[in-house]
Amino acid sequence: MLHLASQSPRRRQLLEQLGVDFTVLDVDVPEQRAPDESPQDYVSRVARDKARAGLASLGAADDAVVLGADTEVVLGDEVFGKPIDAEHAAAMLRRLSGRTHAVISVVWMVNSRREQCETCVSQVRFGHLDESTIAAYVATGEPFGKAGAYAIQGRGAALIERLEGSHSGVMGLPVFETARLLRSFDAAAV
Repeated sequence: MLHLASQSPRRRQLLEQLGVDFTVLDVDVPEQRAPDESPQDYVSRVARDKARAGLASLGAADDAVVLGADTEVVLGDEVFGKPIDAEHAAAMLRRLSGRTHAVISVVWMVNSRREQCETCVSQVRFGHLDESTIAAYVATGEPFGKAGAYAIQGRGAALIERLEGSHSGVMGLPVFETARLLRSFDAAAV
C-alpha cells in the first residue's frame, strides 16, 4: 500500500493524477537547514526524513511504501522557505523580481527493505514586478504556505516569464520522476 507523507493538497492532486491509490500520513519533520548543507542536500534530507517518519508511524507494515517530498525555491545559495507574513512574502517577491531562481524538488520512496530518490531542478525566471503587482498578489493570500511566496498553479503563474523544467516539480511533486519511482517500487497504476 502506498502512503503519502504530506498534507499538501497540491501533492495529493498530483499523485491522484498518476492514478494510484494512496493514503495520507501526517508527519511532523523539522525543516531547518544545517550549517554548510547545500540547498539540494537540505531538500533531499527533509524529503527523506518525511518518508522515514511516515514509515515509522506505520509500525511493522511490510507491504507499506511511503513517499516523502520537499520543494524549495533557491536563489544563489539562499533557500526561500514559506513566508511568515505579508511583509516577508513581499520581500521574497522583490528578491525574485527580474531574476532566475532554481526550484529543487526531491521525492523519496521508502519501504522496509530499501530507499530510493529522484531529484528535479527547474529554473524559473520572474518578470520585473513593481510594488503594486507585489502588493496585489500578496493581498490574494496565495503566497502563504508556498515556498518562495508564489504558486505556479495559481495567480502566481502571471509572475513567471519563463520556466525551464517541470511545472509539476515547481508545484511540489515532479510527476515524471514520481512515476519512475512508483514503477521502481511496483506501485504504479500505469
